Amino acid sequence: MTAQSTEFAFGMPWESLYGYSQAVRAGDTLYISGQLSHDSTGTFLGEGDFELQMSTTFDNLDRVLKHFGATRKQIVETTVLVRGLRDHFDTVARLHAAYCGERRPTSTVMGVTDLALPDQLVEIGAVVRLDLAR
Repeated sequence: MTAQSTEFAFGMPWESLYGYSQAVRAGDTLYISGQLSHDSTGTFLGEGDFELQMSTTFDNLDRVLKHFGATRKQIVETTVLVRGLRDHFDTVARLHAAYCGERRPTSTVMGVTDLALPDQLVEIGAVVRLDLAR
């Protein structure tokens, strides 16, 4: 039997431009592309405000989870890319721990020199198991 895949997009112009989906469900695994700080129209939010960018990025991650009927408790892995990691590590740690709550997924945090948008400071991707208890 072959597993089915389902793709999800927000309808942002950069999805077609870059050629990717916000998430792909393959069987019971959901792969979520790196999320960033933007509103529903694609307007970037939080220029110069790391904490706002991080919280808005988590909000967008929640939007993807909701589309698939998933919750944070089903996240098994996160990847966090940060410009200026040394300056922002404590904030990353605090907000990531608060977002995950009692659930402790695996996580990779990497400092990077650039991200896709000039004012972007953080990007967060995730792997989710839909067959875990919600």
